[in-house]
Amino acid sequence: MGFEELLGQVGGFGPFQLRNVALLALWPRILLPMNFLLPIFLAAVPAHHCVLPGAPAHVSQDMWLEAHLPREPDGTLSSCFRFTSAQALPNTTLGGEGQSPGELPGAPSTEPCPLGWEYDHSEFSSTIATEWDLVCEQKGLNKATSTFFFIGVLVGAVAFGYLSDRFGRRRLLLVAYVSALGMGLACAASVNYIMFVITRTLTGTALAGFTIIVMPLELEWLDVGHRTVAGVLSSTFWTGGVMLLALVGYLIRDWRWLLLAVTLPCVPGIVSLWWVPESARWLLTQGRVEEARRYLLCCARLNGRPVGEDSLSLEALRKVAAAERVVRRPSYLDLFRTPRLRHISLCCMMVWFGVNFSYYGLSLDLTGLGLNMYQTQLLFGAVELPAKLLVYLSVRHAGRRLTQAGTLLGTALTLGCRLLVSAEKVYWSTALAVVGKGFSEAAFTTAYLFTSELYPTVLRQTGMGLTALVGRLGGSLAPLAALLDGVWPSLPKLTYGGIALLAACTALLLPETKKAQLPETIQDVEGKSAPPSPQEEQVPMKQVHD
Repeated sequence: MGFEELLGQVGGFGPFQLRNVALLALWPRILLPMNFLLPIFLAAVPAHHCVLPGAPAHVSQDMWLEAHLPREPDGTLSSCFRFTSAQALPNTTLGGEGQSPGELPGAPSTEPCPLGWEYDHSEFSSTIATEWDLVCEQKGLNKATSTFFFIGVLVGAVAFGYLSDRFGRRRLLLVAYVSALGMGLACAASVNYIMFVITRTLTGTALAGFTIIVMPLELEWLDVGHRTVAGVLSSTFWTGGVMLLALVGYLIRDWRWLLLAVTLPCVPGIVSLWWVPESARWLLTQGRVEEARRYLLCCARLNGRPVGEDSLSLEALRKVAAAERVVRRPSYLDLFRTPRLRHISLCCMMVWFGVNFSYYGLSLDLTGLGLNMYQTQLLFGAVELPAKLLVYLSVRHAGRRLTQAGTLLGTALTLGCRLLVSAEKVYWSTALAVVGKGFSEAAFTTAYLFTSELYPTVLRQTGMGLTALVGRLGGSLAPLAALLDGVWPSLPKLTYGGIALLAACTALLLPETKKAQLPETIQDVEGKSAPPSPQEEQVPMKQVHD
């Protein structure tokens, strides 16, 4: 008897699984997008200009600005420079692109803002950009906050993936909750930029536990027939978090209070762990038979299955555990020791890099779309709902592999089409951006489901940790790629689209997992030749424990 047969006895989908999916999806899945996309509001840069002397009563504010601020080549008043002395002619402009202020023949001399900046507080009362003047020459530090955060997520993915395979999913999920709460509160109390970056990075490390643990812990209690619907249903909570962030950002305009608002939901999340079970699959691989039996009996009771204690005797479970038990502790090297797992790991790393790089490249850039950032964020969240439906239908009929490749290809094509749309056609650009966001979210949803099904139980968390590590590397580079617009305005979009296209091609090299039982051991994965031919596309991975 294998675990799938055990799960069939106690119920592979019922009230027990629904409660588990709801508890694991409700708090982690809502908290993640609110933190990952928080820089949209937290690090927003409002309109600003150099601090100027007070204007005389008979001079209007506009005329005073004209007299003290040069104009950029696009005709707007400079945000980063001022004239060294007030100009009698307010129409004096900066020269052509590529020439620095003060070097133009006959042009009035200019200087960087010596007294700091004055910000427009009509939209935000405070952001980290206004708090520590992360503008002009320091704007790179503003973008770097997102990079440091995702570096923290990257490190956390490695740590939580490895530790949860050694010490259990539920215990490490508690560690993630408590750490995220503590670091989030410390971050909101930051007194300088260095403290903010350190605590924000550690917050990312803690939140990585949610990304690594939640999906496998859901899937390991589900039978084959309900994994897809549960995975897509769970991911809709992410969409809820994206849309909720638009509302919270609209209502709270101070960055410290905004950070508290997205951190405090960790408290009910910690309480909810009382009802979240440990993975019985994992317990059996560790030889912890009595604990697995207790959870299996609880599952049967809640699902209304007439399973007596004798039906799940310790002797029967020990036989299952003997087949599943991990003799040696898992390590990341195990993902590359055998040819099949090595092939899967390398391909998944490229896919996850492309998914994260393109998703966050699209999500963190809300400019030039003809809408304010709250409307754009709400629209970006709303488009994810039909994207989930697309994933649900596609993975059931076309399979995981073609869905993963197709959604990444759709992301690349929409980004490419935006390069061909002129800046004047704002609504076309907005429509393409929204469609691209939908495809990138569909790719993200598929990646979690697909990767969880590719790795065996004994290495599932470790494999998820490795791929999430590489994915977060893509997420950390996405904000910095936006700075490439200084080289060529279209270069960031070209980079995002090119990486998504490469990831789409790589996804085609992975094996199909449609209607396959979750592999339990490395032997289950290696038992099937890789990669499958097109004729074998619909043949599932080895049906374990027949």
